[in-house]
Amino acid sequence: MKNVTITLPEDVAKWARVWAAQHERSLSRMIAEMLGLQMQREEGYETAMNSFLSREPKRLKSRGTAYPSRDELHDRDTFR
Repeated sequence: MKNVTITLPEDVAKWARVWAAQHERSLSRMIAEMLGLQMQREEGYETAMNSFLSREPKRLKSRGTAYPSRDELHDRDTFR
């Protein structure tokens, strides 16, 4: 474990102490859990992005066929 000193606005520090006490955690444990969750989210996003980018591109249309025109895509009567 590594000790770290942080500076918080007084109202934020008060809220955090109350929240931690209500959830039977120390303020240190609460902050460690919050940072751990953020780290997992970012690592999960990076893993997902790398997985997506490592795949072969997929064709959206057959060779020799044209994409729909902008007007065709935005013609709302077609979708009603």
